[in-house]
Formats: sequence, C-alpha cells, structure tokens
Amino acid sequence: MSTCTFFGHRYAPKEIEPALRSVLLDLIENKGVKTFYVGNHGGFDAMAQRILRDFAARYSIVCFVVLAYMPKNKGSNDYVWDTILPDGIETVPKRFAISYRNKWMIQKSDFVVTYVDHKIGSGAAQFKSLAEKRGKIVIGVS
Repeated sequence: MSTCTFFGHRYAPKEIEPALRSVLLDLIENKGVKTFYVGNHGGFDAMAQRILRDFAARYSIVCFVVLAYMPKNKGSNDYVWDTILPDGIETVPKRFAISYRNKWMIQKSDFVVTYVDHKIGSGAAQFKSLAEKRGKIVIGVS
C-alpha cells in the first residue's frame, strides 16, 4: 500500500484543481495509493483535502491531517479525518514545528504532490527539493 503527501503554496489558484484531481485519481486508481497525509496550512492543503473528501466516498482510502502543533481549541474538530502529530514533535520549538512535520511526511510517503509556481523563499519549493533528494516520486501540478 503506497502513501502520498502534499506541498504547495498558501495561495493556490482554483485553476489548478482539475489537474490536482486528475493526479490524485491516477494515484488512487493506477498507483495503489491508499493513504494520504495532508497538512493544514494554506490553500493547496485545503484543496487537496476537499478533493480527497470527494474521492473517499467512492474509494477505499485513508486520509490524515498532520498537525505541526496541538490546536488551541482542543474541543473543536474542524477536520473530517483523524488528525495526527508526528512522533517527537512535542520536543520541537514551535518555530521549527512545520519543518519537522513536513520532513516526517516526506519520510512516510512514497509520492509527493506539489504546487510550486516560484522557488525563491518558498517552503513548498524547499520541501519539493528535499523529497526529490530523498528519492520520492514527486508530481508537480500547475
């Protein structure tokens, strides 16, 4: 069973949604991806969650929202799926938590789907590059 995660910009245009939908459908139907790890920061993550929610009604997939730190409102659950915290993240200073979480998601995944429209100063580009260096299958959407 293969796994997939996502890295993209905070602002992701609606125009990329059909391409993202197509990539995810291919991963599910043709590449055997059954588990998805999605962050909770920004438009690209929200778009991926929305598409996966639609696919979960038709396919046997498992999705986790991977948090970088505990939510402030412990009683509120804004997520459709289970939320998880990476092992050891409780010892990481808050300013490094998202980076730690992203590295954990890369480690756990076979496929990495990205939306990167610029490289300078982009966390998405940084983690796309790291995934490539670690031999993950990286699929860009545009």
